Amino acid sequence: MPRHKATLHAVMGGTPDEVEAAFYEALQRGDIDQLMACWADEDEIACIHPGGARLCGAGAIRAAFEAMFAQGGAVHVRPEHIRRVDSLASAVHHVLEKVDILTPEGPGSAHVIATNVYHKTAQGWRLVVHHASPGTPEDASSSLQTPQVLH
Repeated sequence: MPRHKATLHAVMGGTPDEVEAAFYEALQRGDIDQLMACWADEDEIACIHPGGARLCGAGAIRAAFEAMFAQGGAVHVRPEHIRRVDSLASAVHHVLEKVDILTPEGPGSAHVIATNVYHKTAQGWRLVVHHASPGTPEDASSSLQTPQVLH
């Protein structure tokens, strides 16, 4: 089975880890259909991009990723330093994303800290929240951060 079809199969009933792998693969391929297959079919799914507004619902999320893919095709992002809190019906993964970017000085990378929340639905595990915030290179070298702001 080709990798793309295997990934779509994993999304259809796989584990939170398999759905997460399919989500990041879809970003790297610029594949909106595969990306949206990772999301739950619920009105209250949400996505927050670094510095962006909260997007609720599949239509708003799809439109944002379509716009992102239209600007440069795929998003070259790799999840690193994944931490997991899993239970029977939900899973929370917080990850450090390393994103390849083009700067005035040439190719570089940026870091994003993301939280991905998965629920076990009738269709299998699905993403219900992706919340990403700007990160720093120091986040990549430190596995434990002291909070700067408490709320």
